[in-house]
Amino acid sequence: MYAANADVARLYTDHNLWLQMWLRKRLGNTADAADIAHDTYVRIIEADIHPPLHESRRYLSRIAGGLAIDLVRRRQIEAAYLDALAARPVELQPSEEARAIAVQALMEVDVILHKLTAKSRTALLMYRLEGMTYSEIADKLQVSPSSVEKYIASAMVACLQAAHRRN
Repeated sequence: MYAANADVARLYTDHNLWLQMWLRKRLGNTADAADIAHDTYVRIIEADIHPPLHESRRYLSRIAGGLAIDLVRRRQIEAAYLDALAARPVELQPSEEARAIAVQALMEVDVILHKLTAKSRTALLMYRLEGMTYSEIADKLQVSPSSVEKYIASAMVACLQAAHRRN
């Protein structure tokens, strides 16, 4: 374990400044860049994977890029949720705890949806959120209604499996 910690320490020493600058360019924020850089090293420690030295920056940027995308998605989801709440009367506003739980649940749904194929995700959203029929979805996606049925079924199975794992 000591050697692994030494590897991560060297990775940090050699590349942390570069990683934070790389993230700052993408996020436009020094604090977010520092947070994501920190989380990147935590992921590396937790995964106990050590990239070859010549691949270090590519490896770091891949992990950090994914974490940055997660941060941006989370903020977009949270902003959309808060916008929807703002339209509600004050007496119907949820508590801060309920808001945090809802945002976390929305993030989990977002993660599940982004693991689906593009067609499965699109078909499911058209069906569940827009109320479109299989035939309408098939026309939009330029596939057969039976393909739409398969896309939606696979998406629903993925959602149910994720819910089962969560409980």
